[in-house]
Amino acid sequence: MDLAALLEKTVSQIGYELVDLEMSNRGKLLRLFIDKPEGINVEDCAMVSNHVSNLLAVEHDIDYDRLEVSSPGLDRVVKKKADFERFSGQRIKLKLRVPLANKKNFAGLLKGIEGEDVLLENEAGIERFALSNIEKARLQPEL
Repeated sequence: MDLAALLEKTVSQIGYELVDLEMSNRGKLLRLFIDKPEGINVEDCAMVSNHVSNLLAVEHDIDYDRLEVSSPGLDRVVKKKADFERFSGQRIKLKLRVPLANKKNFAGLLKGIEGEDVLLENEAGIERFALSNIEKARLQPEL
Protein backbone atom coordinates (compact mmCIF):
# COMPACT_ATOMS: atom_id res chain seq x y z
CA MET A 1 0.00 0.00 0.00
CA ASP A 2 1.39 3.41 -0.88
CA LEU A 3 1.75 6.16 1.71
CA ALA A 4 -1.19 8.26 0.47
CA ALA A 5 -3.55 5.27 0.53
CA LEU A 6 -2.32 4.20 3.97
CA LEU A 7 -2.81 7.70 5.40
CA GLU A 8 -6.20 8.16 3.75
CA LYS A 9 -7.43 4.87 5.20
CA THR A 10 -6.02 5.63 8.66
CA VAL A 11 -7.34 9.20 8.85
CA SER A 12 -10.81 8.16 7.64
CA GLN A 13 -10.96 5.39 10.28
CA ILE A 14 -10.75 8.01 13.02
CA GLY A 15 -13.42 10.24 11.45
CA TYR A 16 -11.50 12.66 9.24
CA GLU A 17 -10.98 13.24 5.54
CA LEU A 18 -7.46 13.42 4.13
CA VAL A 19 -7.79 16.42 1.80
CA ASP A 20 -4.19 16.63 0.65
CA LEU A 21 -0.73 15.27 1.36
CA GLU A 22 2.53 17.07 0.66
CA MET A 23 6.09 15.86 1.00
CA SER A 24 8.83 18.43 0.68
CA ASN A 25 12.49 19.03 1.52
CA ARG A 26 13.34 15.74 -0.16
CA GLY A 27 10.69 13.93 1.86
CA LYS A 28 11.81 15.26 5.23
CA LEU A 29 8.60 17.25 5.80
CA LEU A 30 5.31 15.38 5.68
CA ARG A 31 2.27 17.70 5.65
CA LEU A 32 -1.31 16.47 5.95
CA PHE A 33 -4.43 18.56 5.39
CA ILE A 34 -7.49 17.11 7.11
CA ASP A 35 -11.16 18.06 7.28
CA LYS A 36 -14.50 16.98 8.71
CA PRO A 37 -17.98 18.42 8.09
CA GLU A 38 -18.02 20.60 11.22
CA GLY A 39 -14.49 21.93 10.62
CA ILE A 40 -11.09 21.33 12.20
CA ASN A 41 -9.62 22.68 15.41
CA VAL A 42 -6.22 22.43 17.10
CA GLU A 43 -7.25 19.35 19.12
CA ASP A 44 -8.21 17.53 15.90
CA CYS A 45 -4.80 18.30 14.39
CA ALA A 46 -3.00 17.12 17.53
CA MET A 47 -4.99 13.88 17.68
CA VAL A 48 -4.38 13.06 14.00
CA SER A 49 -0.71 13.99 14.34
CA ASN A 50 -0.25 11.62 17.30
CA HIS A 51 -2.17 8.85 15.57
CA VAL A 52 -0.21 9.17 12.30
CA SER A 53 3.15 9.45 14.13
CA ASN A 54 2.43 6.20 15.96
CA LEU A 55 1.28 4.51 12.77
CA LEU A 56 4.38 5.52 10.81
CA ALA A 57 6.69 4.47 13.65
CA VAL A 58 5.14 1.01 13.79
CA GLU A 59 3.86 0.13 10.33
CA HIS A 60 5.70 2.13 7.73
CA ASP A 61 9.34 2.89 7.14
CA ILE A 62 9.03 6.53 6.09
CA ASP A 63 12.07 8.72 6.53
CA TYR A 64 10.72 12.07 7.67
CA ASP A 65 11.88 14.61 10.21
CA ARG A 66 8.69 16.60 10.73
CA LEU A 67 4.98 15.92 10.51
CA GLU A 68 2.52 18.80 10.17
CA VAL A 69 -1.25 18.40 10.32
CA SER A 70 -3.57 21.29 9.57
CA SER A 71 -6.96 22.25 8.20
CA PRO A 72 -7.20 22.81 4.45
CA GLY A 73 -8.21 26.46 4.96
CA LEU A 74 -11.03 28.40 3.36
CA ASP A 75 -9.39 28.11 -0.07
CA ARG A 76 -9.10 24.34 0.25
CA VAL A 77 -7.96 22.12 -2.57
CA VAL A 78 -10.74 20.32 -4.42
CA LYS A 79 -9.41 17.05 -5.86
CA LYS A 80 -11.76 14.13 -5.67
CA LYS A 81 -14.97 13.61 -7.59
CA ALA A 82 -16.84 13.71 -4.27
CA ASP A 83 -15.26 17.12 -3.50
CA PHE A 84 -16.66 18.59 -6.72
CA GLU A 85 -20.11 17.30 -5.75
CA ARG A 86 -19.84 18.44 -2.11
CA PHE A 87 -18.80 22.00 -2.96
CA SER A 88 -21.33 22.53 -5.75
CA GLY A 89 -22.70 26.07 -5.51
CA GLN A 90 -19.42 27.58 -4.31
CA ARG A 91 -16.92 29.73 -6.20
CA ILE A 92 -13.86 27.88 -7.47
CA LYS A 93 -10.67 28.44 -9.47
CA LEU A 94 -9.41 25.76 -11.87
CA LYS A 95 -6.03 25.33 -13.51
CA LEU A 96 -5.96 22.93 -16.45
CA ARG A 97 -3.18 20.57 -17.52
CA VAL A 98 -3.92 21.12 -21.21
CA PRO A 99 -5.25 24.58 -22.19
CA LEU A 100 -8.66 25.08 -23.75
CA ALA A 101 -8.82 27.94 -26.28
CA ASN A 102 -5.29 28.97 -25.22
CA LYS A 103 -6.44 29.38 -21.63
CA LYS A 104 -5.40 27.34 -18.57
CA ASN A 105 -7.06 29.25 -15.70
CA PHE A 106 -10.81 29.49 -15.14
CA ALA A 107 -12.98 30.72 -12.28
CA GLY A 108 -16.68 30.67 -11.57
CA LEU A 109 -19.48 28.97 -9.71
CA LEU A 110 -19.07 25.21 -9.35
CA LYS A 111 -22.21 23.53 -10.66
CA GLY A 112 -21.18 19.99 -9.69
CA ILE A 113 -19.98 17.05 -11.70
CA GLU A 114 -21.63 15.13 -14.52
CA GLY A 115 -19.98 11.84 -15.39
CA GLU A 116 -16.28 12.71 -15.59
CA ASP A 117 -16.86 16.42 -16.33
CA VAL A 118 -16.76 19.30 -13.87
CA LEU A 119 -19.38 21.96 -14.59
CA LEU A 120 -18.42 25.60 -14.02
CA GLU A 121 -20.68 28.61 -14.53
CA ASN A 122 -18.97 31.88 -15.48
CA GLU A 123 -19.42 34.81 -17.86
CA ALA A 124 -19.23 32.37 -20.82
CA GLY A 125 -22.14 30.30 -19.47
CA ILE A 126 -21.73 26.76 -18.19
CA GLU A 127 -18.44 25.21 -19.25
CA ARG A 128 -17.41 21.55 -18.97
CA PHE A 129 -13.93 20.46 -17.97
CA ALA A 130 -12.72 16.88 -17.97
CA LEU A 131 -11.81 15.91 -14.41
CA SER A 132 -8.64 14.29 -15.80
CA ASN A 133 -7.56 17.66 -17.28
CA ILE A 134 -7.79 19.57 -14.00
CA GLU A 135 -4.29 20.11 -12.62
CA LYS A 136 -5.42 22.06 -9.57
CA ALA A 137 -8.72 23.34 -8.19
CA ARG A 138 -9.29 25.52 -5.14
CA LEU A 139 -12.31 27.06 -3.50
CA GLN A 140 -12.49 30.84 -3.79
CA PRO A 141 -14.07 32.03 -0.55
CA GLU A 142 -15.98 35.28 -0.58
CA LEU A 143 -14.42 37.48 2.07
